[in-house]
This record gives sequence, C-alpha cells and structure tokens, in this order.
Amino acid sequence: MKKLLSFILIAVAAMSLSSCSYNGMVKLDENVKTQWAAVQSQYQRRSDLIPNLVNTVKGAANFEKSTLTAVVEARAKATAVQVDPTKLTPESIKAFQAAQGELSSALGRLLVVTENYPNLKTNENFLGLQAQIEGTENRIQVSRQDFNTAVQEFNTKIRSFPANITAKMFGFSEKGYFTAEPGSDKAPKVQF
Repeated sequence: MKKLLSFILIAVAAMSLSSCSYNGMVKLDENVKTQWAAVQSQYQRRSDLIPNLVNTVKGAANFEKSTLTAVVEARAKATAVQVDPTKLTPESIKAFQAAQGELSSALGRLLVVTENYPNLKTNENFLGLQAQIEGTENRIQVSRQDFNTAVQEFNTKIRSFPANITAKMFGFSEKGYFTAEPGSDKAPKVQF
C-alpha cells in the first residue's frame, strides 16, 4: 500500500511539473507566433508602400527602367515567400530573409538613383514616402529583435531540464532566429 501511495504521489508530482512546463511552452510558442506575425506585418507595410514610392519616382523622374523593374520584381518575390508560423525552422526563416534582403537591396539602389534628380529630392510626396520607408525599416528591425527575444525564451525553455523531457514528449522543437545578412558586417558604400 505504501509503495502504491508513493507511486501515485510521484506520478501526480511528475504530471504537475510536466503540466506546468507544457503550459509554459505553449505560452512561449504562442508568443513566438505573435512576434512572427508582427515581423510579417512590418514587411507587409513596407511592401504596401513600395508601389507608391515607385509611382512617385516614376512620375517625377524619367530614368533607367531597370531600377524600377528590379524593385517591382523584388517586391513580388518578397511577398511570395510565406513562412508557416508553426514551422519556423532556420531554413524557412533564411528563405524569407533572403527574399526580403533582395527587396532591401533594390530599394537601396532606387533611393541612390533618385539622388540624381533634384526635383524628386524636393517633392513632398517622395520625401514623405522616403520617411515612411525609413520608419518601416526601423519597425522591421524592432520586430525582428522582439521575435529573436521570443525565440530565445522559447528555445531556452524547451532545452532546460525538466522541460526538455516534456518538450520531446509533445513535439516542441527549436525555432529559427533571424540572422544578419551576409556581408552586413561591412559598411555600405554610398556614392553619388
């Protein structure tokens, strides 16, 4: 009888600890998904602003179509890459990040080319859109940092003992981080 009572007590204690770990993991997993949604929202904001920026530039300057085409194509690629928030693997995040990186690069080229057009530089619509793009890029960076913090909390939880046992039992796996773009450790060269 004593052995049965001890076994039941140990089983209840283990289930209690497991339940707390499981609920904590679910909460952290949902936080990661929420932060991912915020990242996607900021990228969508940028994607929505780009047609306005391109049309403003197109209307004010008659310059190389290849730059505008590159921006439009990069935007199309960036919006086509979608990541399932339940499958935030390092590979899926890298694919998403690569598409967004192409768009960032194309936008950078567009903004550099516009420096050659004095009328465009003083156009209020262009200046407003440029400020919106800059603000959006800052929001994207903050969202990415918040996402990485949420991923770090989640990954730490599922790798810590005894939660790692519960994580394996219920199929929780590590999430991927946003990482720096290749070559981002070097300062960009801006030439006019």
